[in-house]
Amino acid sequence: MTVTDDFRAARDRLLALRDDYAQAHAEFEWPRLAEFNFATDWFDHLAADPERRAQPALVIVEQDGASVRRTFAELAESSRRVASWLHEQGVRRGDHLIIMLGNQVELWELILACIRLGAVMIPTTTLMGPRDLQDRIERGEARWAAVGVAHVGKFDDVEGDYTLIRVGGTAAGAEGDGAGQGAVVGSVPGRRALNYGDAAHASPDFVPDAPTRGDETLLLYFTSGTTSKPKLVEHTHTSYPVGHLSTMYWIGLEPGDVHLNVASPGWAKHAWSNVFAPWIAEATVFIYNYERFDAARLLENMDREGVTSFCAPPTVWRMLIQSDLTRLATPPRKAVSAGEPLNAEVIGQVERAWGLTIRDGFGQTETTVQVANTPGQPVTAGAMGRPLPGYDVVLVDPATGEEGDDGEICLRLDPRPVGLMAGYHGDPERTAEAFRGGYYHTGDMARRDADGVITYVGRGDDVFKSSDYRLSPFELESVLIEHPAVAEAAVVPSPDPVRLSVPKAFVVLAPGYEPGRELAEEILRYCREHLAPFKRIRRLEFRELPKTISGKIRRVELRHGEEARRSDGSGAPGGVEYSEADFPSLKE
Repeated sequence: MTVTDDFRAARDRLLALRDDYAQAHAEFEWPRLAEFNFATDWFDHLAADPERRAQPALVIVEQDGASVRRTFAELAESSRRVASWLHEQGVRRGDHLIIMLGNQVELWELILACIRLGAVMIPTTTLMGPRDLQDRIERGEARWAAVGVAHVGKFDDVEGDYTLIRVGGTAAGAEGDGAGQGAVVGSVPGRRALNYGDAAHASPDFVPDAPTRGDETLLLYFTSGTTSKPKLVEHTHTSYPVGHLSTMYWIGLEPGDVHLNVASPGWAKHAWSNVFAPWIAEATVFIYNYERFDAARLLENMDREGVTSFCAPPTVWRMLIQSDLTRLATPPRKAVSAGEPLNAEVIGQVERAWGLTIRDGFGQTETTVQVANTPGQPVTAGAMGRPLPGYDVVLVDPATGEEGDDGEICLRLDPRPVGLMAGYHGDPERTAEAFRGGYYHTGDMARRDADGVITYVGRGDDVFKSSDYRLSPFELESVLIEHPAVAEAAVVPSPDPVRLSVPKAFVVLAPGYEPGRELAEEILRYCREHLAPFKRIRRLEFRELPKTISGKIRRVELRHGEEARRSDGSGAPGGVEYSEADFPSLKE
């Protein structure tokens, strides 16, 4: 059997057991492939298959209605041309290449081309500024940077021995203007720059220089840095392409599906559900590009393109339920959410409108999906679900190191799950810390019920004690956002002389509401009525929330601000603070 046969056999077995979680988890074994190249050993086979070659692999629709469609056969050929052209320019196996593009067809061409070449990709969001880009050039050891024409100027002050590849646009040196290779991009004289448009004239008969080892580095992902400086996660040619068998199983993707995933390029979730999982399943990747979120337009395009599978983060789901979900004539058959736990109220509204349950999933940049609610299984509102096939998940008490039903989410390393990173690039100490004691430590806390269902509690750094009770910010935030005035919320410990700390909520209001004393009292009373006394929100502040560039809330920043304010008064509130003590009706 070939590696393609081995991979397909594992994939087909998961498809056959899509609704039988117990059997899938009990019998699934990762294919351990010594050599594997997702582009040549899988995608090209789909492109040659008479049943798939003419099927759209990628559909991109713009806000103005314009669209780009590429079949498996077309995308295979164009990516081979790009690989040939990159090789002609000097890109070699093991070279590190930044990819900083939006949702445009060149992004998928480059991904497949780099896989073919054995080049190491560093996906980067277009939101990055020069300071972050300098860090990526240096720590990522990048020799190449493929950048959209609108963003090449960000590299003017980014130093390093690297070549820019200008993608798209109509300015001098851009695709289609006839400019030769080596044109200067931006305002940096003498920097070598290439024009991606020239790749269209390269040979479609690219041949790799050697077989691709399964343990060769494929991706370097910078994490979003919610609690510290972004880590640099290293994935291989098997840990993501093969590891995302678990992601395919979680979503429930099948051949012929049309999958829409709302995620920005540059982050791991984009690769999860806009590259590997759908193409493993022989499904179509559908993208709807928009500058400003418009629920009605999104639903209209989902109907037009026949979306059968939909994945979105909780932020998008919360915006969607503000619209009329019933306007979608043919709802998707599968709906999932990831990024942070989803509130039960959102799940309920979608269930009433579409007749299906959003299924939560948990993974990290460091892994594929580890824990999830899978197709055909009962869903416990607010819970992440059960371990995915191929993952042996245990909860470890951080204090004692013992396994139990409450603790840090960890993965047993014997046998090592294929979907787990190789380590943190260039950081052996941090890698050793994450892989200590025979486990991979996620840093996330959870609890497990008698049925084996796991519920997320929070990041280890975010969980805190109040009056000797351990509190989960997520649990408290879930109650807060059920109040109609609350659009977003973050809860952190606020130092208190009696209780050690008390829960304090930072609240962003929904449109139509204004911050003030009366609304603060109303929200605090709502929490009082819906939370146990030891969990109640004691302080509240209306303000914008600090976030990472990927949109995750930086609770660590809020927590440190509170500590500074309460200890020496050096910190200033970002808004007006209210306390239970301010309202006689709330006093105990």
